[in-house]
Amino acid sequence: MPWSFKSSIPTWPRTSSCSWGMTYNTNAQVPDSAGTATAYLCGVKANEGTVGVNAATVRTYCNTSQGNEVTSILRWARDAGKSVGIVTTTRVNHATPSAAYAHSADRDWYSDNEMPPEALSQGCKDIAYQLMHNIRNINVIMGGGRKYMYPKNKTDVEYGADEKARGTRLDGLDLVSIWKSFKPTDKSSHFVWNRTELLALDPNTVDYLLGLFEPGDMQYELNRNNETDPSLTEMVDIAIKILKRNPKGFFLLVEGGRIDHGHHEGKAKQALHEAVEMDRAIGQAGAMTSLEDTLTVVTADHSHVFTFGGYTPRGNSIFGLAPMVSDTDKKPFTAILYGNGPGYKVVGGERENVSMVDYAHNNYQAQSAVPLRHETHGGEDVAVFAKGPMAHLLHGVHEQNYIPHVMAYAACIGANLDHCGPASSAVGPAAGLPLLALALLPLRGLF
Repeated sequence: MPWSFKSSIPTWPRTSSCSWGMTYNTNAQVPDSAGTATAYLCGVKANEGTVGVNAATVRTYCNTSQGNEVTSILRWARDAGKSVGIVTTTRVNHATPSAAYAHSADRDWYSDNEMPPEALSQGCKDIAYQLMHNIRNINVIMGGGRKYMYPKNKTDVEYGADEKARGTRLDGLDLVSIWKSFKPTDKSSHFVWNRTELLALDPNTVDYLLGLFEPGDMQYELNRNNETDPSLTEMVDIAIKILKRNPKGFFLLVEGGRIDHGHHEGKAKQALHEAVEMDRAIGQAGAMTSLEDTLTVVTADHSHVFTFGGYTPRGNSIFGLAPMVSDTDKKPFTAILYGNGPGYKVVGGERENVSMVDYAHNNYQAQSAVPLRHETHGGEDVAVFAKGPMAHLLHGVHEQNYIPHVMAYAACIGANLDHCGPASSAVGPAAGLPLLALALLPLRGLF
């Protein structure tokens, strides 16, 4: 194996385990992705809508975040000399990835264009700015979010005249150029914006990689342009090849973030295909790492009000109809349903007859019980899967913010190092244990 520290952990348990994480935010029974990402990356429960700060921070109030910043396991790993990376199918400054590097009273402050004047005057910085300045030596950053890196109205390299793709920054900064300027001259750094450029790289010679493949979030897997946008699996493959060259190990955060978006839009088929791609990425990560020296954690930040039922027989398409009609309104219904969301439809004063629509369409919005423009999260516990050294510590039911402390304990990074011996020791944890935190935004009922 490529990691020289493998022999230093012969006596530490290497297991696979499944546990459950409690997802609530400090001020919310049903959480959002910002507060939950802060929990499972920074080890501290937080308020809804805030990232990288503790619960003393009130959403949208810049001055409440100052002095209440918390750091993430990505920073702990970087400070310990490991290589670190972020791979996501959302914007790289979206809620989950931003908790790894940013400290913000509002998850929606993607660039200064989205910030209120009061927050700017009080000295708060937008999340894209923080991505380029807070931890300057993140080795791999891949996802969407190009427009937040460029000055207002700058034409996008891919979409040209499309106004929605243009730069958003009011401060006139070109953050991609700033990213390039921060990199050591003796290191190989590359910015890419399409799949062709990405796959042309030799990961064995790349030290720093910034890949921004869409102005906003990346396309759904079912809609992905194979010429311009890489798959999540391809991004994970390249990220690990770059990061694993560090003999001290690495930390990689991987997010299948558009699973969540598919559910919010009521588009179950999009969400489920995103989950399949996430599964491929997890499989690829497993094939490239070893159970002997890599702790891999796969979890969710929250649930959704998503279910399937209706006593469907084996072999029935998950996107198909239940084998019965309602015994109340005598109409058919699909196996997949939402508790709330945009799929609520009434036709002629009655529930829509779904046999008259294309319920297998990629963008079909599954029926919901309550009409909402966007489906909501759920509040139940989510699964936490782990394999590798110290995976047995993730067993039972835990607060969500317990997760990064387990990973840090296993890798001997962060504040608690009392149990750690020297990296050359024949016993005890390895100072170079690689960590993979694969954040799977959840599909309730599939765990």
